[in-house]
Amino acid sequence: MSISRWEPFKEMMTLREAMDRLFEDSFVRPSRFFREAAGTYLPLDVYTTNDAVVIRASVPGVKPDDVEITIEGDTVTIRGEIKAPQEEGTFLLQEQRYGPFSRSIELALPVQADKAEAKFENGVLTLTIPKAEEIKPRVIKVKSA
Repeated sequence: MSISRWEPFKEMMTLREAMDRLFEDSFVRPSRFFREAAGTYLPLDVYTTNDAVVIRASVPGVKPDDVEITIEGDTVTIRGEIKAPQEEGTFLLQEQRYGPFSRSIELALPVQADKAEAKFENGVLTLTIPKAEEIKPRVIKVKSA
């Protein structure tokens, strides 16, 4: 075991390194905070069943009439706005997200947009879009001769 001299300034980050890190974190790969602050972040759960693609989005406080769903080809877009409550007083802490939101997702498989159904229950939007007939699994019965 050897003894070495402690140099506190050696371990400190230079100002240039700190600025490089700040710009990289802010512009090169924006964090979730910046996406949410821009009002465009909408967390989704997307899964498939044998017959459909199901998209679930949590949108608490939004009325069903205030949500717009568009399906163009295999791209689904969900738009809306979470309105801020008209509270009197000064906030001590405000973590709820308010403002417009929009999220587009490409499904990468053909769907039947005209048969899509949307349900709104307890602040959760569930969109069910049937798969196109040509990609649904088919069961072929084997007949004996």
